[in-house]
Amino acid sequence: MEAGEVFGPGDSRLRMICSRLGVTAVYRDGFVIFTGPAEAVDKAACVVERLRDELAMNGSVQELTLRKALDFPAPSESGLELSVPGKAGTVVPKTPGQAAYMRAIRESEVVFSIGPAGTGKTFIAVAAAVAALRDGLVDRIVITRPAVEAGENLGFLPGDLQQKIDPYLRPIYDSLNDTLSPARLRRSVDNGAIEVAPLAYMRGRTLNDSFIILDEAQNTSLTQLKMFLTRMGFRSRAVITGDITQIDLSPPTSSGLVRIQPILASVDGIRFVYLGEDDVVRHPLVQRIIAAFGRQATTGEAVP
Repeated sequence: MEAGEVFGPGDSRLRMICSRLGVTAVYRDGFVIFTGPAEAVDKAACVVERLRDELAMNGSVQELTLRKALDFPAPSESGLELSVPGKAGTVVPKTPGQAAYMRAIRESEVVFSIGPAGTGKTFIAVAAAVAALRDGLVDRIVITRPAVEAGENLGFLPGDLQQKIDPYLRPIYDSLNDTLSPARLRRSVDNGAIEVAPLAYMRGRTLNDSFIILDEAQNTSLTQLKMFLTRMGFRSRAVITGDITQIDLSPPTSSGLVRIQPILASVDGIRFVYLGEDDVVRHPLVQRIIAAFGRQATTGEAVP
């Protein structure tokens, strides 16, 4: 273990772990040994493991990761850890909201994940799909999103169909690149085990034995969302993700993700999971930006 990177300058992170959890630590021969109440020792070990995972995946450890780990240090319950063959390795929930999200995916056939940017909505859905494909629970992954531009018109795009739609689907490929090796991703796309396509191409299909993900669902109409949900075949499951604070449709009230919640809220087999700013796991500034916009929306203050 790269102790200096994990524990921080002058072991500052290790000291914070000990202070917050009420344990003592000794680092010897490449191992850190915690002493104290058994539950606190287990939590401290989980925090260190979280920091090691962050270092292995990103090459550095953010202070936000430490704070999130200390706020939610409990060992993952059985079934919530997702092992993927890409650089992400083992995916575990980093916040209580993410734990609820992963639990819903495990237990329900259709899951709606609604929350702001940076809460892991797409990444966790893709990781769950990759794990299900690897374990033979499904035969293929189908990932789609509406081709709606974020407040600007890209105009004519050169190239063939795949080249035209790739800019809209790039965020999906980013998540796939974290959960699969490049060679395995190419092979899976080539043999049809993974399909990434715009939402318009879903009409008329029946998807059996599939893990289906609809990303950026806040930019779908109610009709499109109904069309997507009715594509499900036997032994399939679906995850729908979206951020209702970033709707690019006009008017925003036309968003299918907003309108569908009261329609499906009481339907068996469907779960809605709501993530918030406390579930943001990106740069700490992202959390503060989301909080600032939330305050503006609450107070109704005019935006200059």
